[in-house]
Amino acid sequence: MTDVHVHHDHHHDHDHNHDHHHHEGGNLLTTIAAALHLPGYTHEHSYTGLAGDSAMQDNQLGIRTVKYALLALGITTVLQVIIYIASGSVALLADTVHNLGDALNSIPLWIAFVLARRPPNKRYTYGYGRAEDVAGLFIVVSIAFSAAYIMWESIQKLINPQPLENLGWVALAALIGFAGNEIVALMQIRVGRKIGSEAMVADGLHARTDGLTSLAVLIAVAGTLLGFPIIDPIIGLVIGLAIVGITWGAMKSMWYRLMNAVDPHLVEETEKRLQEHPEVKQISRLQMQWIGHRLHVEMSLKVDESLSLTQGDELRHHLAHHLEHDLPNFGGVTIELTAHG
Repeated sequence: MTDVHVHHDHHHDHDHNHDHHHHEGGNLLTTIAAALHLPGYTHEHSYTGLAGDSAMQDNQLGIRTVKYALLALGITTVLQVIIYIASGSVALLADTVHNLGDALNSIPLWIAFVLARRPPNKRYTYGYGRAEDVAGLFIVVSIAFSAAYIMWESIQKLINPQPLENLGWVALAALIGFAGNEIVALMQIRVGRKIGSEAMVADGLHARTDGLTSLAVLIAVAGTLLGFPIIDPIIGLVIGLAIVGITWGAMKSMWYRLMNAVDPHLVEETEKRLQEHPEVKQISRLQMQWIGHRLHVEMSLKVDESLSLTQGDELRHHLAHHLEHDLPNFGGVTIELTAHG
């Protein structure tokens, strides 16, 4: 049995990745997102079934999602600018500038998805999928900065409390900020999990932190109306600590991607699948890695030495067929067969 290698692209007759684990609750914002046909909320059941190159389709979905996110945050920022002009609140101006900066954080992710569409070449032999992980690093740093900024502002308000002014305008801006950021979060987290993009999930979590910040402002308004302005910095500190937790989770996810880590359960299930075939006598090597949002597999198997070349070819295609159905966001497999003797 000679050493042979096979590579399969990920395309099915129907889609087996319906994101069963990560559905968001059926709340009002989810309903609005579905009504607007935002990415991740349409009722299309198959991208992989509609095109031969599912990786390209995932990149297109990622780009479209980032465009919608920028549009939603852009509209949110414009509305907050209008409210700032009407109210003259400096606090609102600061929040508006912050939201504008967060909208610009999606640009590295957009660039990453565009780069991922470029074919491999002699320098980047695996393509440009890793650009997503680089974008994810920027996003994690941005989330950490948000946490530090919120906690710093909250501590300053505890030391030098300042009552909120223009409460009606502030409440309206808070509601708009929360709605805009939460819709973006729902959309990006769902699409990111569907296509396997940790960078997009991180960007969605960042949008969620900003939505929580806006919601905290609304609670602060209520506290001021009730005569307890101290609620504002206290809620700010609580939100800041929550964002620290989100930052830690995002950091771990990006660390795993950069270090080529995968869920051990995927390796165990793949080993079980391979051992179901009596022709496979030993698994010499089984490696998996994420390149961008696609999972690539390499393996070296020792098989029955009586296996003919034709039977070996059939075995490779059979194994590849199982892998593309069993593994999430399957990108391809390289299989090496050697005789067991």
